[in-house]
Amino acid sequence: MTSIALFNNKGGVGKTTLTYHLAHMFHRLGLTVLAVDLDPQANLTSMCLDETEIEELWENTADPVADDSSRPASPGTGRVRSGQTIADAVRPILEGTGDVAHVEPARLQDGLWLLAGSLDLSRFEDKLSNEWFKTFAGDIAAIRTTTAFHRVMEQAAEAVQADIVLIDVGPNLGAINRSALIAADTVLMPLAADLFSLKGLSNLGPTLRSWRADWQKLVLPRVPAGFSAPAAGMRPLGYVIMQPEMRLDRPVKAYERWLQRIPRVYATAVLDDKGHAPSDERHRIATLRNYRSLMPLAHDARKPMFDLKAADGALGSTQKYVQTCFREFRSLAEGVLARTVAVGDEP
Repeated sequence: MTSIALFNNKGGVGKTTLTYHLAHMFHRLGLTVLAVDLDPQANLTSMCLDETEIEELWENTADPVADDSSRPASPGTGRVRSGQTIADAVRPILEGTGDVAHVEPARLQDGLWLLAGSLDLSRFEDKLSNEWFKTFAGDIAAIRTTTAFHRVMEQAAEAVQADIVLIDVGPNLGAINRSALIAADTVLMPLAADLFSLKGLSNLGPTLRSWRADWQKLVLPRVPAGFSAPAAGMRPLGYVIMQPEMRLDRPVKAYERWLQRIPRVYATAVLDDKGHAPSDERHRIATLRNYRSLMPLAHDARKPMFDLKAADGALGSTQKYVQTCFREFRSLAEGVLARTVAVGDEP
């Protein structure tokens, strides 16, 4: 099992849309997928479930059982159960009543699961922030808090036998994202071709390296034997350029100057590679066109853009656009999988 966090601290680049479509495409490729919504705005959850299901989830009428290693989590047979979100999982820690609670992922399809998010997750931010520096001294309660996401995801992935875990996080460098990202094996970065994404990369790279170094050098040596803690791998997989307008299958000229600068900024800021050639684009996995006309249809049909049928309104030339969308997302998914293998082989 491998985990991928999709992250850019600049919002509005299509990160959640990319997470949703990659989850479905990985599933189409035969993998068992667990998508995890660790964004307090819960946008991924709202893409996957309808309002009735979300309302049921957020009723919080369930009584999650506090951590008991002898009781493995088990997926339910329905799509949702009330009180089964990531916020419910960490509530015992937040309220000081116990360790993480077992919550069941929602089954979207056979082999495709969602660990749902909640607006209540934002309450966990201050708790995580306050505990971070205590982990450096080996405070077990602080370590238990900071590793909560890792352990919840680990339990859920084991329960559904996931091959791959996709983690959707918010666009910031706050405590929730820090805890989410140290739980990720790899990081995939969606970018827009603009100044703000470049600035986001400049901030993001050094921050990830700092979090990784602090965790691996100061915290992991103090984790008690037998306690499940993440390795804070956070290995960069590469980046995906999102939503430039396309003409003749190429981005329009207005984006060119930003596209030309991204390889150097990515290499220097994220990889800390000062000798990277400015024109070297080997870390760009794909450039996805703007599928603007397909998004409303996909939203109404509650399915990925590449699964739209004539009955969903994808008629005539639109159906050809759907086929192009499928090919591009399949190529992207295969490229991401290849890179997870490649970085996993690195020393």
